[in-house]
Amino acid sequence: MAKYKLEYIWLDGYTPVPNLRSKTQIKDFDSFPKLDQLPMWGFDGSSTQQAEGRSSDCMLKPVAIYPDTTRRNGALVMCEVMMPDGVTPHPTNSRATILDDAGAWFGFEQEYFLYQDGRPLGFPADGYPAPQGPYYTAVGYKNVGDIARQIVEEHLDLCLDAGINHEGINAEVAKGQWEFQIFGKGSKKAADEVWVARYLLIRLCEKYGIDVEFHCKPIKGDWNGSGMHANFSTTYLRDKGGKAYFEALMAAFGEHCEEHIAVYGPDNHLRLTGLHETQSIDKFSYGVADRGASVRVPHSFVKDNAYRGYLEDRRPNSQGDPYQIASRILKTIATVPAP
Repeated sequence: MAKYKLEYIWLDGYTPVPNLRSKTQIKDFDSFPKLDQLPMWGFDGSSTQQAEGRSSDCMLKPVAIYPDTTRRNGALVMCEVMMPDGVTPHPTNSRATILDDAGAWFGFEQEYFLYQDGRPLGFPADGYPAPQGPYYTAVGYKNVGDIARQIVEEHLDLCLDAGINHEGINAEVAKGQWEFQIFGKGSKKAADEVWVARYLLIRLCEKYGIDVEFHCKPIKGDWNGSGMHANFSTTYLRDKGGKAYFEALMAAFGEHCEEHIAVYGPDNHLRLTGLHETQSIDKFSYGVADRGASVRVPHSFVKDNAYRGYLEDRRPNSQGDPYQIASRILKTIATVPAP
């Protein structure tokens, strides 16, 4: 038997953006534990805005486990928050609202800024660096500095070691801004892994004295904001599709525009202006290869007039909760009957 360090991770009750919380439990196992071997665990919900002090108990239900190579016998345990009965999802448990669909695939493109001394990494103490343009997918000290790439490469390795389906990284359009991509098959898998990847990035940056800024528009003015574009498909959309179904789907997305915006991240009006590769927050549009549309339709989707494959909703922002985003997308899709 060996003692394993189980880092239970959950989302707290803060609004409009939940914070990641975690604590460690030590348990004996013969080998790396499986999910069904992990016990539920309680915590003080009054300290996380999830309960009152007079009735403070909340429960953590493990839903995914990943190796944590930063610790000997370490594991990262993503959890849902449950009521004290251990059965009823807590009102803050957005994961529990996602429709179960093994055929749903999601890919999230998480943009973020690295911050130090209250400003993006590499920004001068006063003013701004050169205008955006040279930083996107850039190389060289003047473009990315001497710490950022070390962080993002180390983060990439931690994610891959954990078995997270990390799809790639790149420097983004502003200095100090980066992106990573996560893909998952199943309605909840990619969202689980985005949250664990965020956790790993935030924790990694502690040793560098750097913060991760997920706000969608931390720099005002002529700079791109930070998004978390949601690429999605279902079995029907991949295998059948068709123009009529696609147009009905886009009509539903337009009809439920407000419900989508409500869960696509706070302060999105600062980012969705119609500029900087966005559509205005009060409009819905779609277009082939159009990064200024609400939904970008890939060329591969319309190839041979098939209207089949995946679509990219470009409205979710970098602070969005991927659980809420996946939940809303699938609820809207469910309103459109397949022919």
